[in-house]
Amino acid sequence: MLNLTALVTVYHRIDAAELTQALESLARQTRPADEVVIVEDGPVGAQLRQVIDGFVSTHPEARTVVLARNVGSGRASAAGMANVSTELVARLDADDIAFPERFATQLDWFTRHPDTDVLGTSLAEFHDDPAEIVAVRSLPQTHDEIARYARINSPVNNPSVMMRVAAVEKAGGYRDVHHMEDYDLYARLLSTGARFHNLPEPLTYFRTSPAQFQRRTGKGMFTAERQMQRNLVSYGLVSRPRSWANLAVRTAYRLLPTGLLAVAYGRLFHR
Repeated sequence: MLNLTALVTVYHRIDAAELTQALESLARQTRPADEVVIVEDGPVGAQLRQVIDGFVSTHPEARTVVLARNVGSGRASAAGMANVSTELVARLDADDIAFPERFATQLDWFTRHPDTDVLGTSLAEFHDDPAEIVAVRSLPQTHDEIARYARINSPVNNPSVMMRVAAVEKAGGYRDVHHMEDYDLYARLLSTGARFHNLPEPLTYFRTSPAQFQRRTGKGMFTAERQMQRNLVSYGLVSRPRSWANLAVRTAYRLLPTGLLAVAYGRLFHR
């Protein structure tokens, strides 16, 4: 039987009520994770401390990894992975919610498809109430489609992903690539021969807001984009001329006014 760790990273800006929903969704899984690793990325404050301590005290499968200072998503994820001892790891963002059947469905796929290393799903987007889904965010499904798509954009909805730990370790694990740590990991997984698939059904509720578009255009994004394109070249996924074209397209996309950016996002990802 396959065993599984759920990995969640938390930092001080996460809302305590939203973290509560995320952790409760792990507890409600029809096939719960064998382990839950919660990484505290620096001091989290009293409210988050209460939520985390309350969950760990009532769920013996859960434990924390406490980092003395905020080091960012890539390093926090690497610290979490260093404490994963199971065959599979599932990610969930600290402000999102897993469908009750998510782990059971993904584990069934891994059992029936032992050649799969990385498995994502669609996301059910919502604003305040997960019962009110506003859109479904979908990505290409088959490995070949995913490999082509990865040349221009991250090919997996990260809050939905389940991965074989051995494949992640072979690829070098999470690295500190500002704003792009997930995309960078998936690119390296592809470059080292990992096999991907995305399920079309949504199995994670994904919290959205206008702030997500502000983050996509915030300070440091051009530098992050440029570094990611250099990484894609070094991993052998794109040529240098293709990386320049990618940088131009992705920068132009991010420079759109917020309203147009939201429209473009919807046309690219929603069904």
